Amino acid sequence: MTKYIIRRLLGMIPTLLVIITISFFIIRIAPGGPFDSEKALPEQVLKNIEAKYHLDEPLIMQYGRYLFDIARGDLGPSYRYQDNDVNFYIFSSLPNSIMLGMIALGIAIIFGISAGMLSSVRQNTWVDYTTMSIAVIGISVPLFVIGPLMQYVFALRLGWLPTSGWIESEYGIKTLIMPALTLSFPYFANIARLTRSSMLETLRSDYIRTAKAKGLKNSVILFKHTLKGAMLPVVSYLGPAFAGIITGSVVVEQIFRVPGLGKFFVQSSFNRDYTLIMGVVIVYSVILIVMNFFVDILYSYLDPRISYN
Repeated sequence: MTKYIIRRLLGMIPTLLVIITISFFIIRIAPGGPFDSEKALPEQVLKNIEAKYHLDEPLIMQYGRYLFDIARGDLGPSYRYQDNDVNFYIFSSLPNSIMLGMIALGIAIIFGISAGMLSSVRQNTWVDYTTMSIAVIGISVPLFVIGPLMQYVFALRLGWLPTSGWIESEYGIKTLIMPALTLSFPYFANIARLTRSSMLETLRSDYIRTAKAKGLKNSVILFKHTLKGAMLPVVSYLGPAFAGIITGSVVVEQIFRVPGLGKFFVQSSFNRDYTLIMGVVIVYSVILIVMNFFVDILYSYLDPRISYN
């Protein structure tokens, strides 16, 4: 197991290098540039700016320089935000996105697994139909519809929650409720459906029938034997889901004015801010790779049949 962990950790390096390389050249080759505007800059001014940021060098030299900077932990200067570098903007906003994402994922896991279990135990009853109908709505309805709808109901009509803001405002933790619920909805739906289908399959397996024949209590069979075996598909989903719930919070952050990383991802794309785009891509890629690594390690603890020796 230790050897496998070491191999996977070392394998992250070339994976990340491939992502950085592809992203770097795609962004640089695409038409336009960070200093293009409606009013063209004088040619000499543009040359001076490009020389300042080494954009006048051959592309392969820019690539080598960028890799060297990344190795030192420097994501470079922002071409549009002159006050601070990319490291500052990313790591000052990333904690907010992670906080929102973790709360949303926690909600999705708790209610998704509970709904999936309840639906599988009460298969083909009104409970099953109701929970799965809600799950279908969660998968089908986009976040830019769910978010404003929640604002209208809970903020404008009922007045229970603020329409937008963050925890530093006067409303405090109340500002987390609507964006977290909105962001968790599609992930709750997927987890509920995965849990239901996996639970139904596990409940029909031979070792569960053996446990029932031995006279074990239903609660013991359900929570000790069935649930553990049924969690493998859910755990598989949680790795990409954690990365996706942070990267996918762009829409929610815009709707509820959350000062997260999504704001810089959108603005840097419009501004063609090369270094800021690359910085966000690298951070998102690292999150995805690391979470997939933890999922693979968790497999062996959930299912003894899986071995990495």
